Amino acid sequence: MSIVVSLHYGTLAMGLLGVMPAFAGADEDAVTKNLEAFRTAQAAANAEGLASLCAAELSYSHSDGRVEDKAAFIANATNGKSKVLSLVYENPSIRVVGPVAIVRFHWLGEAEAVADGKKSSTNLHILMNWVKQGADWKLLSRSATKLG
Repeated sequence: MSIVVSLHYGTLAMGLLGVMPAFAGADEDAVTKNLEAFRTAQAAANAEGLASLCAAELSYSHSDGRVEDKAAFIANATNGKSKVLSLVYENPSIRVVGPVAIVRFHWLGEAEAVADGKKSSTNLHILMNWVKQGADWKLLSRSATKLG
């Protein structure tokens, strides 16, 4: 597994150094489509939808510092403890570099706890890295930073 991670990192580094050209077009469109599918699956707490969009090696980091693998992320995102009232991925930027896509956006969300009906809002900056595996783009990593 560390070899795969190292290879992806090396490929990303080569792309950022200009050795590998950045590609847009069909790949950017595919990442855009998957980003919206991920948002929709996340808002609906759709485990199957999330699973189909995530790489097996997923590293999902929350703004409070928790880091989850694919299984933990899907289990916690779909456990029914809260209901998403709204979720917006505002101003997404997508940069495809070889087999990697760097995605950034402003997350605006509101959820309601099922147990007590308490509502909470989230205002985050998100960084996602998507990797092309075969013909499919999969979410490899995600990091969140709280905003004011």
